[in-house]
Amino acid sequence: MAERSPIFQWVILLTLSLLLSLVMLHFHIPAAMLLGPMVVGVTMSLFGATVRIDNRFFISSQAILGCMIAQNLSSSILVSLAANWPIVLSILLATLFASGMSGWLLVRFSNLPGTTGAWGSSPGGAAAMVAMSEEYGADVRLVAFMQYLRVLFVAGSAALVVRIAMGGEAQSVVQELIWFPPLGWDFVATLALAIIAGWLGRRLRFPSGTMLFPMLIGAGLHAGDVLTIQLPEWLLAMAYAFIGWSVGLRFNRAVFLLALRTLPQIVISILALMSLCALMALALTKVLDMDFLTAYLATSPGGLDTVAIIAAGSGVDMSFVMAMQTLRLFSILMTGPAMAKFISRHAPRKAES
Repeated sequence: MAERSPIFQWVILLTLSLLLSLVMLHFHIPAAMLLGPMVVGVTMSLFGATVRIDNRFFISSQAILGCMIAQNLSSSILVSLAANWPIVLSILLATLFASGMSGWLLVRFSNLPGTTGAWGSSPGGAAAMVAMSEEYGADVRLVAFMQYLRVLFVAGSAALVVRIAMGGEAQSVVQELIWFPPLGWDFVATLALAIIAGWLGRRLRFPSGTMLFPMLIGAGLHAGDVLTIQLPEWLLAMAYAFIGWSVGLRFNRAVFLLALRTLPQIVISILALMSLCALMALALTKVLDMDFLTAYLATSPGGLDTVAIIAAGSGVDMSFVMAMQTLRLFSILMTGPAMAKFISRHAPRKAES
């Protein structure tokens, strides 16, 4: 694949991504426009593809995604979170503890450096974790591999859980999509929100700010009836595809071979963290009046963007899912550096025992 021209690689990437997405849509798989490009990107990259997504497209897609989340957020979720703060806090602390233990065990039973294991196992926004890890001396290639491998696992499992839980309802959700609605000033204002708020988040160098700023500002404007957010399905599909390609094409062969020695430990740590979050979701349904699907996506240890895409097409309580995911991202951002430093200094190494 590396010997092929970039134009040929782009044609193959676009064609296969479209075909696989259409097949997934036909079988009513949630987040088909994300998973199709992601799977094709991973496959092509491992076969030596050299094309990459320009970071500007990835950033723009995250800003659009922030607006989509803002469209589904409501002020009522703050009342719900405040009323159930002991449970919410318990879930956040349990996830932090699990990610820290996962990083500790990875360092203990593999050859991963301490900071790399800590940042790679942190269940926050994948892009934010990769960016911050480089500042703290971790091997950014391995951190990216661990983060996006977990995103791939979580996206696949979450889509499967949604498909099983929704059953025949998945078909009606897909059929209700209007791909090319009439556009007006609301669409122009939404684009302006994405551009200005996304630029502000990036300008202030806030981790995941490109998505969080449009999300928070847009939610305030939308809830106050100042702005009606309008995002046509074709624009969302493009944003999903760019995010899927950005994730998939990071799995290049060189990084895969570098991580091959520790791949079993990495996969086990990902599956263990996913299992723990699923158990927390089950417990959440027993304590709160909530369906398992909402609880599962709220506690799912994937990237904020991929979970948002899956949740958007599954009929869950989007406000609660995004509130929990955002709170966890903030908690990881605040505790990540200290956790990485602690594991790097104190975790026993296998080679030393």
